[in-house]
Amino acid sequence: MHRNLTNIIRTIMDEWIPPTIRDSKWFMYPFFWYWYNGDKETIRAYMDFKTRVWSMTPEEYAHFYTVLRKKSRAASRPTDLNDACIEFMLKTLDPTARTVLDVGCGNGFWLRKVQTLGKYELHACDVMPHVDLGEGITYHQGNIEALPFPDKSFDVVTCHHTIEHIPHLTVALNELKRICRKQLMIVTPRQRYYYYTLDEHINFFQMKGELIYRIGLERYVCLNMDGDWMYVGLPE
Repeated sequence: MHRNLTNIIRTIMDEWIPPTIRDSKWFMYPFFWYWYNGDKETIRAYMDFKTRVWSMTPEEYAHFYTVLRKKSRAASRPTDLNDACIEFMLKTLDPTARTVLDVGCGNGFWLRKVQTLGKYELHACDVMPHVDLGEGITYHQGNIEALPFPDKSFDVVTCHHTIEHIPHLTVALNELKRICRKQLMIVTPRQRYYYYTLDEHINFFQMKGELIYRIGLERYVCLNMDGDWMYVGLPE
C-alpha cells in the first residue's frame, strides 16, 4: 500500500474517530488481523509492543524488526517515504556534499534514488547483519543509538521513518548529529499518540515544535508534507 494512501487512512482514523473508540483493543483488532495476515502470534506481539519494547534486549529488538515485520503487509511496500518528501529531499541535497549516509536504510530505496543523481558516495546503515543493496552502496551494520562511525564522518546524514521507533530517542538524535558534517535530513510521521497503531511507533510528533525541540539544532527547516514532518537541519 502506497505511503500517501496510508497517511490518508491514518489521518481519518486518528482525527475523525473518537479516541475512546479509536484506541479500543476490540475496535482495532480487525485492522491488526488484516494488516498481519491473520497470524495470531504476530498480532499479539504487535498489539503489546508499546509495553514490551522498553524491556527488550538489543537482540530481541533486532529480531522483532528483521523477522516479525516481514509478516506485515507493509513488508511489500518499497518505501515509507511519500512522494512529496522524496522530491523535496532530492532537490535539497547539499550540492557541495560528497558522502551520504542513510541510517535505517531498509531495502535501500532512498539511496537508489540519490544514486540516480550520479554525484555522491553512498553509505547505508541498519540493524540487520547484512543487506545487499547493489553496486555503489556500502552497507554498515549498526544501531542508531551507537553508530559505528567517527565524529563528522558524512557530509549528509538522512534518517527516514526511524526515530519514531527508537526507545532512547535523545541518544539516537545525538548520534545522528555527531556523525553529520553538513546536512541532516529526518522524516517522521505527523501523528498523535495511540496505544494501538498498525506500526511499531513509540515516539509521536503531533506538533512541529516538539520535533524541533528534540532535535535541537538552531538552523533548520521543518515542513508538514502530506502527513509527514520533513526536517532539514544544519549542524553547528
